[in-house]
Amino acid sequence: MQVSIKSKIAWSGLALSICGSFALWFAGLQGKVFAAESGERRPVLVELFTSEGCSSCPPADALLASLDETQSVAGARVIVLSEHVTYWDRLGWRDPFSLDAMTRRQQQYGQRFGLDDVYTPQAVIDGAAQLVGSDQRGLRRDIAQAAEASKIDLKIESVQVSRATIQFKVRVAGGGTGQSTDLVAALAEDAVQSSVARGENAGRTLRHVAVVRTMQSLGSGAEDGRSLALRLPDVIAKGEPKTHHSVRLVVFLADKKTGRVLGVDEQAIQTE
Repeated sequence: MQVSIKSKIAWSGLALSICGSFALWFAGLQGKVFAAESGERRPVLVELFTSEGCSSCPPADALLASLDETQSVAGARVIVLSEHVTYWDRLGWRDPFSLDAMTRRQQQYGQRFGLDDVYTPQAVIDGAAQLVGSDQRGLRRDIAQAAEASKIDLKIESVQVSRATIQFKVRVAGGGTGQSTDLVAALAEDAVQSSVARGENAGRTLRHVAVVRTMQSLGSGAEDGRSLALRLPDVIAKGEPKTHHSVRLVVFLADKKTGRVLGVDEQAIQTE
């Protein structure tokens, strides 16, 4: 079940001026944007809003996992996040991975896309396009289109992991991007599963990849190489001693006004 929450020189000179101005606005400084090199894969962020209480969601979860594993969209380095929402929790099964923050994030996207309501499964590509998360053809098409767009070259560096925190730095080639962007970091468990006892998926064992456990705005200008930190969620930090968790640190730079993802990187890490 799917829930609804939808003279030539003069003109040429002017055109070149406009194009040049836009390029400078987007990149900020020369050297920040990926060069279009043969064989290059540009990172594309795919967010899937999903729930274990939704019977239409497992196919979308499986599709996300396949895109993550196979990396089969030409020209794209697909970076995925499973973002479990809470509004299904009152309908028979409380999703153990659901977060209020993910519900709010999806609602913000709904407003930006002009939708009457939010729904699951919903995929959002680079904060700029949305569609039903199980639409394989549409998802691959939108990812390929996103991979053709210019991206800011953003990199995660100097990751250090302790029992309670992850410390790291983020840099953009050429320096920071100014006050019009927001740097966001997410910690996601690499792979999880659960046995669903009630609701639309009762009796099924569901598997998910890159499940967001925390997501935090780090503000404007934080991609300048300063030291940054995220607290590990209790479910990871307070696990059994000597138990290692495979997690992903995903960091992306978004336009504050539109939500469009301008650059993204991820790093796989092991917690202690």
